[in-house]
Amino acid sequence: MATQHIDASTLLSDQQFEADIVIIGSGAGGGIAAEQLTEAGFSVLLLEEGAYYTRADFVMEERWAYPQLYQEGAARKTRDKAIGILQGRTVGGSTTVNWTTSIRTPPATLDYWQREFGLNFSGDNDLTPYFAKAEQRLHIQPWSVAPNANNAKLQQGCEALGWQYSVINRNVNGCANLGYCGMGCPINAKQSMLVSTIPAAMALGATLISRLSVRKLNWQGNSISSLDAVPVDHYFQPRSDIRIQIKAKHYIVAAGAIGSPALLLRSKVPNPSGRLGKHTYLHPTVISGALFAEDINGHSGAPQSIYSDQFVWPENQDKAGYKLEVPPLHPVLMATKLTGTGEQHAALMAQFNQLQVCIALQRDGFHPQSQGGSVSLDEQGQPVLDYPITDYMWQGMREALLSMAQLQFAAGARQVLPIHHDAKLYNSWPEAKTAILQLPMQTLRQTVVSAHVMGGCNMSINPAKGVVDQNGRHHQLHNLSVFDGSILPTSLGANPQLTIFALVWRNCQQLLTQLKPFSANVS
Repeated sequence: MATQHIDASTLLSDQQFEADIVIIGSGAGGGIAAEQLTEAGFSVLLLEEGAYYTRADFVMEERWAYPQLYQEGAARKTRDKAIGILQGRTVGGSTTVNWTTSIRTPPATLDYWQREFGLNFSGDNDLTPYFAKAEQRLHIQPWSVAPNANNAKLQQGCEALGWQYSVINRNVNGCANLGYCGMGCPINAKQSMLVSTIPAAMALGATLISRLSVRKLNWQGNSISSLDAVPVDHYFQPRSDIRIQIKAKHYIVAAGAIGSPALLLRSKVPNPSGRLGKHTYLHPTVISGALFAEDINGHSGAPQSIYSDQFVWPENQDKAGYKLEVPPLHPVLMATKLTGTGEQHAALMAQFNQLQVCIALQRDGFHPQSQGGSVSLDEQGQPVLDYPITDYMWQGMREALLSMAQLQFAAGARQVLPIHHDAKLYNSWPEAKTAILQLPMQTLRQTVVSAHVMGGCNMSINPAKGVVDQNGRHHQLHNLSVFDGSILPTSLGANPQLTIFALVWRNCQQLLTQLKPFSANVS
């Protein structure tokens, strides 16, 4: 197996590689594609900017995990620093570090895509069998263990208020309920691409090249001829001393919804729709902390096992929808998000084990005042995400803070702290409600985060409204596919990994029917 992996940072001279198919990015999209296409007999090169770490490296410590496994050391932000973005950068991508929540695409989202972009995922295009294939392949099933206290409070609050809630499906097999999923699973229970599709593809002959940054796709007319890449240094920054060129018959971009648009922008690919890098969506997320009399110990146990869709699809279309979940609670993650300074911050951290936290993930992309952000390039050709927050979104965030405070008091909280720089600990729901209604909803005063990035290379039947077609094929370059969350035309209103698994599985099957003409030449 070792010969199937090349660490580009160890290369001493310029290199050239050739394959039938090259896949740029090893996350949810690239990982699924690598297995599917290798199984079909094609020679595959799988490229990853991050490092190839395995279970032996995962020490369940934030100080190691964030710099090694996340984009920009888990400190990636929008250009104005108003939104923090957690995104993986390692073999397996975000699937290696996510919290395992696996939810099928909401039917209302698919309906919207059909109305707005002509995308029909019914009949022969039904995603249902691909959800089922991914769920079987990756052991996705309802979490059968009782929720930890952090999730249980979400459930109890919903029950007390008569709100909808569901048990989460998780992609785990032999999970020990440790609670450190965000730092890489040390026992290979999480069925990420790192332990499932990528080893399977490598066993069938695929080659993985890690610590490699693809800088440009070279194209002429309607096809790509090669790509240019460079190794990265120990800070994962592109080097300039060694150059690597790769030639393939088909090119798959799966570098994530910030990385994929950035690569296509650097490559100056045709963009007649003008949508490349535009309509990039997060689930902008606000946070509410609560202190309970009893220990919550939110660092222990499955990070996410309960969610509520009570507010995702409001009847009033002029209200922003949001999904209620909880995050895992770890010291660095919490310390960087809790408000306050000095003694106030230290006092909150001293009550760390009594802290319960809810998050509200806003749906974006379904309203004229909800059109996401845009990816552009800085002077070094690296991506920057601009993400303006409209009044519509701010009001949705205020509603979400109200819902979470009401839920936490209903679940028995002693005090609730909306994570906003002007908020303080409130002792009752009426007090919290009055205060939240007065909070100034402003950039850098209201803490906003996201772990989900979507869009920027959206699919559309009409080339004037999208970058790729329904099968992820680029509208202008015939041997280019985009197979990741960047092809989603809106955010989902659900955690995205299962949508990406199913879409890419389906798109691989479509691609294989197109690639048959050169399959006779497969080595």
